[in-house]
Amino acid sequence: MSKTTTDDLMREFAPQLEHTGLKGKIWIALLFTLVLLGIFALYWQVSRGHIVTGMRDNVVWGVYIVNFIFFMGISYAGALISGTLHLFHAEWRKPIIRMAEFITVISLLIGPLYIMLCIGRLDRLPNLILFGRIQSPITWDVIAISTDIIGCFIFLYLAVLRDLGKLRDFSELKVPSWQKKLYKILALGYEGKPEQQIRLKRATDIMAGMVIAIAIIVYSVLAWIFSVTLQPGWHSTIFGPYFVIAAVYSGSGVLIVAMYVFRKVYHLEKHITVKHFINVGVIMLVLAAFFGYFTFSEYLTKWYGSEKNDEQLIRILFKDYYFFFIFSNYVGVLMPLIVVGFKKLRTINNITITAVVVIIALWMNRYLIVVPTLESPYLPIQDARAAWAHYSATWVEWTLTLGGVASFCLFFTLASKLIPIVQVSELKEEPKEPADIYLR
Repeated sequence: MSKTTTDDLMREFAPQLEHTGLKGKIWIALLFTLVLLGIFALYWQVSRGHIVTGMRDNVVWGVYIVNFIFFMGISYAGALISGTLHLFHAEWRKPIIRMAEFITVISLLIGPLYIMLCIGRLDRLPNLILFGRIQSPITWDVIAISTDIIGCFIFLYLAVLRDLGKLRDFSELKVPSWQKKLYKILALGYEGKPEQQIRLKRATDIMAGMVIAIAIIVYSVLAWIFSVTLQPGWHSTIFGPYFVIAAVYSGSGVLIVAMYVFRKVYHLEKHITVKHFINVGVIMLVLAAFFGYFTFSEYLTKWYGSEKNDEQLIRILFKDYYFFFIFSNYVGVLMPLIVVGFKKLRTINNITITAVVVIIALWMNRYLIVVPTLESPYLPIQDARAAWAHYSATWVEWTLTLGGVASFCLFFTLASKLIPIVQVSELKEEPKEPADIYLR
């Protein structure tokens, strides 16, 4: 790209970094308030113990583990999508790939926190590192997640390095001096020289391949934590690929929602067009088909096997979780196939609404994996209170869930105020497409 074109793009995206309007300040204040409410709920739980949650002897995991699986899933999805699009050099990826990279890193920061909320004694957390048993899948999960966090941070840093150099050198950018100094430090002397570009490209390609492999391995390890047990509903040989497909499926929905929000807020209609929504929508459609197949296979084999405990679990799903079961396994699968599959329905609004439905459906799917299984143990409690055998999340758990979602949105918002939400250094003007009939 020529210097003039790059400067024009910098002028276009500079207001995103320089100013925060009244609506933006209200939005940040609201998110910060929700995060503070989550911190208060955490204090309430730590000071009074797990009795303030709905977790009891049977259901020792609840909404916290559901949130952990969900956030880790969308983080791996961001890594797989951004890494794959980078390796295949898809030209249309450039305006949206940074959003996928942000989704990866921010989700990795939030997801593991929910594991800590399940620990009754946080002071014993260092023992997991000091005295962890290498035979335990939990220990391997900690190792895998730590490796994934480091790898994804490196990949994100390499991806934004070019823009950091542009932000450092763009004299018209009116940001605080500390922010300019931060750009200078993080740019590491990158000036766009040919040899620097070659080295950066090689390093980015290597890291893109590594984060794809790490994401698949890590989420498979997370799935094996469930499948290596003998609990009905968990003891399955397809949990590894099932979890990976579901992760990328939910992540594609989160990416579409992020595209829609930032397109509206920062007026990116020229860069994020209907083509990008359709392309990511097609990815979501393919993943919906795979997810539907794995879900069908999972429940079919349990039903056909006619094992007593599996039959009990299926009865619980249809009796107590009928709405969750139908929404996650039917609506969440069929809606992308219908909306994206028919050309007349492929509008930006329709695809975004479908993505929201997919996100909700995949969270419900995680809930169905965790809670009903724990409510149908091999050795049920005799003559116990219903609250001890069945799970119902309390206001503490829901507040911490809301705090996690607010933290995700807050970090995403602040990141977009520090670095352009699209790749300025690589963005190219794309010809207008005759797709106005899809726009709303």
